[in-house]
Amino acid sequence: MADETRSGDSELKENPSPGPPPGPPSAPTPAPGADSIKDQEQIPETTQDQEPGSRSTEPDGQVDGAAAEKKKKRKKEKDKPKAGSARGVETMFRTSYRTHLDLSALADNKANIMISINGIIISILMASIVDHIDYKPALLLPTSVLSLFCLLSLVYAVLAARPRVTRRETTLEEVRAGRANILFFGNFTALPEEDFVEGMDELVKDPQRTYTNMTRDIYGLGSVLETKYRLLRVSYTLFMLGLIFGVILFLGAFAWSTGTQPPL
Repeated sequence: MADETRSGDSELKENPSPGPPPGPPSAPTPAPGADSIKDQEQIPETTQDQEPGSRSTEPDGQVDGAAAEKKKKRKKEKDKPKAGSARGVETMFRTSYRTHLDLSALADNKANIMISINGIIISILMASIVDHIDYKPALLLPTSVLSLFCLLSLVYAVLAARPRVTRRETTLEEVRAGRANILFFGNFTALPEEDFVEGMDELVKDPQRTYTNMTRDIYGLGSVLETKYRLLRVSYTLFMLGLIFGVILFLGAFAWSTGTQPPL
């Protein structure tokens, strides 16, 4: 009996009874609150990727379009001529030349108007009224006054329209020293052709000298315009005074001749 019992125990040890198959090792149960701790640790990582203060949620297309517009605006600002740039200086000189030439043409037109009007008035006075002075002596004074003022106005208008040329002997050394303006025909016509070409070639290679000569040329145009308009002002003033005094004297002469006419 004892031998059988020992043999049975040995068999049980060698062949144990089949039990349920072993499963995969189960994951440890997370402690309560572990998920919330992990979420809190991940939040700073996402915020660190963004720049501080950036809240832009625009699509990539809109961002690229805004960047392109900014580049275009910057390019336009760069291309825009600044004060003192070469383009701005050229525009200033071009505008100044055009303004002075227009004013000179306007002054010549005004002078031509005064020459025409005064010439017509003097012609009418000489042709029509002079023949009646013999038997109407009262017309002598108004005719003389009006003719005198019209003649003076005509003279000043002719002086305003008369060309002015200040010619002086100029050398190439004076042009190089800046004592003569090679752009004004009154100066460079005294130079030989070879000196004029050489002086212009040197002038265009030096922008500062070019601007200086253009400034002097504009000053010369302004001086001529000042003389023209001063003479025109005198001419128009004389014409106005002549008309006023002439009309008053003619009315007085007619009134006096009517009052002194003997009754029929």
